[in-house]
Amino acid sequence: MKSIKKLIILCLPIFFFGCGPYSFTGTSIADNIETFQVNYFQNASNLIEPGLDRDFTLALQDLILNQTNLSIVNSGGDLVYEGEITEYRISPTTAQANSTAAQNRLTISVNVRFYDKNEPDEEFEQRFSFFYDYPASSQLIGAQKDTALEEIFERITQDIFNATLAKW
Repeated sequence: MKSIKKLIILCLPIFFFGCGPYSFTGTSIADNIETFQVNYFQNASNLIEPGLDRDFTLALQDLILNQTNLSIVNSGGDLVYEGEITEYRISPTTAQANSTAAQNRLTISVNVRFYDKNEPDEEFEQRFSFFYDYPASSQLIGAQKDTALEEIFERITQDIFNATLAKW
C-alpha cells in the first residue's frame, strides 16, 4: 500500500506539470505574442468576384480569433498576415461522352506573407489553394456558391493557421 502511495505522489507532478504548455487547438504561440493583424487581401485574380476579398479577410480573422487567445489589432500586431487572392478560376474537370463537362471545379489560390515581430526566422511567403467541385449542369450561384466559398475558405484558412501557428 505504501508503494502505491509513493507511486501516486511521484506521478502527480508529472501529470499536472507535464501537460502545462499543451494547447487544445494545437497552437504553439510564444508567451510574448499577444496580438495579430490581418491586412486586407486584395482580389488580384483574373475573375473579379464582388466581396470575395472582404469575405476571405474576415474568414482568416475569425479563425485566428476563435482558435487562439490573441487580440486583433489594426496595426502594429505581433503577427501580421497579408497577401492577395491570386486565382479565382472555374474550369471543367471531367468530360462526358458528348465532349461536354460533367463536372466543374472552382479553384481559389491565395498568396500569403506572414511576419512575426518576435521570431523573424518564422516569416515566409507561401501560396495556399483549394477547390470545390460541382455538377456542370448547375451554375455556381446562390446557396451553392456560398457553400463552395465556405468550404474553400475553411480549408485555406486552416492551412494558413497550421503553417503559422500550429507549425504543422
